[in-house]
Amino acid sequence: MTSFDPSPTVTVRRALLALVVVFLLLATTGWTAVRQHSGARDLFDAEVSNWRQTRIGGRPLPGVDTPPQRLTAFFASLGAHQRIRLAERFPLVVGNLNGAPARLRYRANRLAIARSLRMELRRVATARLSADGRRQAVRRIHRYEALMSPERQVLAFNPAGAGRVAEVFGDLDRAERVSVIVPGVDTHLLTFQRTARKYTAPVGMAQSLYAAERAASPRTRTAVIAWADYTAPIGVGMDSATGRRAVGGSVRLAALTEALPGKSRIALFCHSYGSVVCGVAARRLPDRVIDIAVAGSPGMRAGHVTELGARARVWAVRDGDDWIGGVPHLEVGGLGHGEDPVAPAFGARVMSTAGAIGHSGYFEPGTETVGNFAAIGVGAYDRIRCADRDDTCHRDISGEAAA
Repeated sequence: MTSFDPSPTVTVRRALLALVVVFLLLATTGWTAVRQHSGARDLFDAEVSNWRQTRIGGRPLPGVDTPPQRLTAFFASLGAHQRIRLAERFPLVVGNLNGAPARLRYRANRLAIARSLRMELRRVATARLSADGRRQAVRRIHRYEALMSPERQVLAFNPAGAGRVAEVFGDLDRAERVSVIVPGVDTHLLTFQRTARKYTAPVGMAQSLYAAERAASPRTRTAVIAWADYTAPIGVGMDSATGRRAVGGSVRLAALTEALPGKSRIALFCHSYGSVVCGVAARRLPDRVIDIAVAGSPGMRAGHVTELGARARVWAVRDGDDWIGGVPHLEVGGLGHGEDPVAPAFGARVMSTAGAIGHSGYFEPGTETVGNFAAIGVGAYDRIRCADRDDTCHRDISGEAAA
């Protein structure tokens, strides 16, 4: 019998077909489609327009896209009263400016959330909403009310569209180590926090990691950011199978890491599609980002860890029951996200996932995964449990201890 070696064209077609089939199947096994909510009217553009026309001491205000270092210098040049006045007049602008003081952003975002809450309450009381529209509006009201709790430190907030938000746990100004949770598909305002399955949402993930880091190194000043401040793909579709949303997210993630106060060292913990964002962002991240850990990754838009251009160490985990393992790890014509980060061919440091359950269980308290993440977060690399018995994930680590 004559053997048949398929041509490159046939191979590509088969790969594309496999990707399409798998992503369709994932609609019932992983990523779940949700309807895009139109959200409150976007006030950001109106604030930006007024911001551009405002002067302080005859000087124009810096542009909203000004580099974080220049924004930090600008706010440092103002008096306390001037900073507060800007936050009160332009809460959506100031609350989302990477480079503005963290506590000023918390104050501005509290004002922006309070305004959004009033608008949503008024809309529910006066607008003719469908049953589904009313349910969504009530959910947004509950989310705004929760974010208004006195202990919440909201670092970013924009109610437009599905909504973006980021929250800090710990003292960001004093932190020696900062960990950033980068979540994946279907992350938005309404999924930012959950009561049921708490640790599958960004807030629960951050709370779990923060507690684990404090237990791992009580003397290390740590902070954790639940970062849902990018437009994530909604449900199954081309956005989740391509890097388009990751490109926009990577710009915002790089700006965040450049703007964090002090000289803290930063670790990124990137879940699912969030690992695509981290992969695209890797080469533009500042040197203070020293670790990138990905969990349940569909790929990082690279064939090998060296292609990321990252100066940071790259770690990877995937539970044996994680459905993401069934996704073809390849990239063809922009579809797919490249090599599997836990595959030996990729070259990441692969850690143990003992105790994790499936695609959404990596941040469950008490799991070895969270213990490993906490060890990375505080710099206690000798406590990390590798996936293999040879401890290859510890290779070439300088032995840096927790601060």
